[in-house]
Amino acid sequence: ARAGRDTGPDSLVDRGVAALPYVLPLLDGLRYGRFFFKEFPMVLKLILPLKPLIEWYSSFPFASLLVFFGLYYGLVNNQSFSWYVRFNCMQCILLDILLIIPNLLENFLLNIPRTGAALQAYVGFYNFVWLFVFVSVLYGVGSCILGQTARLPGVADAAEQQIY
Repeated sequence: ARAGRDTGPDSLVDRGVAALPYVLPLLDGLRYGRFFFKEFPMVLKLILPLKPLIEWYSSFPFASLLVFFGLYYGLVNNQSFSWYVRFNCMQCILLDILLIIPNLLENFLLNIPRTGAALQAYVGFYNFVWLFVFVSVLYGVGSCILGQTARLPGVADAAEQQIY
């Protein structure tokens, strides 16, 4: 353990509060799973309990932005929450920010490929993004449930620096 940080949650409540923000990158990353879900529809059954939340989230125009700032100002910058909760929340926020990159890359494509190798690359790109987000969320939530500190690749170090 590094000086100045907790090694885990103080309570079951901390575990639950730390796991909850992982819904943000999951909801924002769902659109990248569209090709994956066609190939593996049984994975949708894992997400089915979130259907009412997904419908509400996608019907509310600025839900992503409101949740993003709510998490940042309500949890990450709130010193009354443990380091563990704030760190996990910051990882979720950074993972969500990373989703801007594939969105920007997609915006540079003038025409979405319809056939051939270009379509396969496009589908592979979507599947990669979705699987990265999905596995990161599963790892993060699973670690929170077990009371361990998840260190997501690409975001953990940055999250740790933001918490201090």
